[in-house]
Amino acid sequence: MHIQVNTSNGIANTEGLERWAADYLNEHLGRYRQDITSIEVQLSDQNHGAKGGIDKRCMMEARIAGRPPVAVTNEGADQDLAFRGAAEKLGRALDHALGKLDRKEHRERETIRKDVDTLPQ
Repeated sequence: MHIQVNTSNGIANTEGLERWAADYLNEHLGRYRQDITSIEVQLSDQNHGAKGGIDKRCMMEARIAGRPPVAVTNEGADQDLAFRGAAEKLGRALDHALGKLDRKEHRERETIRKDVDTLPQ
């Protein structure tokens, strides 16, 4: 799963931010690793550096193999709250989108279940 972080409007895009974002998303959305090809994150400061209010915005878009992308947006008082909120929203959106797919057609997935006939007696 490829993760790309973009920033604008006064938010510094550092290597540490990209590494932290990738680690966080891999941990929280790892159960979708087989379905997601990439996630794009866009962090921005809505009021361009002025203090106060809910002014940080995080947009996340997950690209799913063979399906339309899933996108969410969250705003917060700081970039951490905006990012974490967007990650939670993306998880729920993916649950919804991929849960529907599971109900309509069987997806090829890894499983921990084993065929009972092949287990040693």
